[in-house]
Amino acid sequence: MGSRKPLIAGNWKMHGRAADLAEIGALAETIGAAGSKIDVLICPPAAFVQSAAWQNRAGPILIGAQDCSPNAADAARTGEISAAMFADAGARYVIVGHSERRQIHGETDVLVRQKAGAAIEAGLTPIVCVGETQAERSAGRVAEIVSSQVRGSVPGQGAFVVAYEPVWAIGGSSTPTLAEIAEVHALIRETLAAQFGGQANDMRILYGGSVNPKNASEIFAVDGVDGALVGRASLKAADFSAIILGHPAAA
Repeated sequence: MGSRKPLIAGNWKMHGRAADLAEIGALAETIGAAGSKIDVLICPPAAFVQSAAWQNRAGPILIGAQDCSPNAADAARTGEISAAMFADAGARYVIVGHSERRQIHGETDVLVRQKAGAAIEAGLTPIVCVGETQAERSAGRVAEIVSSQVRGSVPGQGAFVVAYEPVWAIGGSSTPTLAEIAEVHALIRETLAAQFGGQANDMRILYGGSVNPKNASEIFAVDGVDGALVGRASLKAADFSAIILGHPAAA
């Protein structure tokens, strides 16, 4: 992993109420000194980003958003939230291109790239999600799909993170083998290197897809895995801290 600082991010999706933000404070207490060795991020629903950022302004937990508008400037876009607004609310990161956005809302690589660019312009770090479906994996198209998504979705400049989330593993009970995770992470880095040269060595690539306290440590040990994007296991401090403390850097 070299000099790349691990990043472990929790995506709360459409879960939680204001009272659940107390879990973030509990998480900070539980992970202790590990919070200085690992970038720990929580992405709550948009309604709670500002409150979460304010409550944790002096703590080790970073706050991010789950999506943003591709429009960098204020515009007549009812219901959308710009990256600049999230930055103003205290967010530091934003997830873009999650498979649920791609599948449910029909988001394309072009749109994801626009959102990532808007995030960077606003001073946020986008986490660009890529990953294949079960049908695509069964057809032997993993390399084709993932490399194409990377090329089409990442911004042309600025700091960003890539998250590999095999669609079929999200929220389920199965994950790729460790060898398969290593293979796809190597593919992503090769794809980034073709575009960014040596800078690709400094870019963080996360694994996401049913990461939990039982499998996290072995996933973190896979070559090329710089952290994780965690779903439901990030909702409770007890579960998420177990994942974080399972990273070698937390020792």
